[in-house]
Amino acid sequence: MKPVASASRRPTAVGRGKKMRTAVLEATIAELTETGYAALTVDGVAKRAAVHKTTIYRNWKDSTNLVADALASHFAQDIPIPDTGAVDSDLRELARTLISTMTTRAGQALLVTVLSDAVRIPQLAEVKSALFGDRFRRAAIVVTRAIERGELPADTDPTELLKTLAAPLYFRLVFTGEPVDESTADHAVRVALAAARAHALPPV
Repeated sequence: MKPVASASRRPTAVGRGKKMRTAVLEATIAELTETGYAALTVDGVAKRAAVHKTTIYRNWKDSTNLVADALASHFAQDIPIPDTGAVDSDLRELARTLISTMTTRAGQALLVTVLSDAVRIPQLAEVKSALFGDRFRRAAIVVTRAIERGELPADTDPTELLKTLAAPLYFRLVFTGEPVDESTADHAVRVALAAARAHALPPV
């Protein structure tokens, strides 16, 4: 009868390199969702990812760097940018997608981590800045196309319009906990477009 290998000597189940990194980052997101940032541990991530704790420490300095990397990787995924031919419907799709993503259990946990813990943790603050910067850059084409079609004033700043659209949604999601749904998204779109068309937003 062969001896049973001790837990400390068991082989890494997910291998090395890209496969290991993917498993660890996905496990980190799952742990954030279940426990929150304050209770997250490298031990918990290692167990969920089926890797040794030493594997994580060889690749990430500490749990904060691990979380920052996991969040950056998660939010760097491409988001669908609608092209319906009209700015109103394009922005409605964007706003509704934001709500549907952020109202999942995982979305809420990640949002709290990025927006709340970033106040005191520099690495997470960098992730937050990169996250919003990336989102605004990706979605700017929606506003640019609308200007080219004559649907919005020529001096409309895409980022300012998108901030005006997103602000009331994030306020409910993060601060007040009020319900958000498609009607919330549609109202935010109407307000943002009205402000742009009235030249009430800071110009380019």
